[in-house]
Amino acid sequence: MTVPPWLSELNGTVIACTKCPRLVLYREQVAREKRLAYRDCEYWGKPVPGFGDPEARVLVLGLAPGAHGSNRTGRPFTGDASGKFMYPVLHETGFANQPFATDRNDGLMLKDLYITAAVRCAPPDNKPLPQELTNCAPYLERELDCLKGLKVIIALGKIGFDTYLNYLKRRGQLPARKPYIFQHGAKYEMPDGRVLLASYHPSNQNTQTGKLTRPMFVQIFKEAARIADE
Repeated sequence: MTVPPWLSELNGTVIACTKCPRLVLYREQVAREKRLAYRDCEYWGKPVPGFGDPEARVLVLGLAPGAHGSNRTGRPFTGDASGKFMYPVLHETGFANQPFATDRNDGLMLKDLYITAAVRCAPPDNKPLPQELTNCAPYLERELDCLKGLKVIIALGKIGFDTYLNYLKRRGQLPARKPYIFQHGAKYEMPDGRVLLASYHPSNQNTQTGKLTRPMFVQIFKEAARIADE
């Protein structure tokens, strides 16, 4: 898949970013110390750029890289429990060519789907600070502006959901966030002409407790595909 010049330039900028001292310190510390199970792996340890089809009509907006997932592999939702839950669903619903994601060279390709995140560095306790979300916002704005075919935004979790609302608010397209309530399966037609779908995040915490089941998650992506084809 050919990467357009704007995306190559953006990804280079993202990977080189050092705007958030706390996140730089944490991501590099994790990459040095590693988890015992991955002690023989070379960790990525840098900001993680978006990934997927530049012609995508559907965008998945997550929270941030996992400390021992994307921060290790350098690709969103790759090498952790969230990805093991999500990529089989993407494969089943026609968005991915294979049901697994282990590393950047595993042959995974996305069709009609692009994955990005509110924050590009792994945050301690999976909790980015407000200023860190603000610092990362221009990267998402560039993606949303340049992915011209986008029709559907799938927000994984409330932070992803609020991040998209804030994007529209900054652009003067959303007078207030109040009418938009986060709940799994919520669907909103947004002022920019796109449809916002809300889903629980496929975190271990949600999938292991049954808060998010595979059928629930499959339904989100089937709905996204249906809307994209309208």
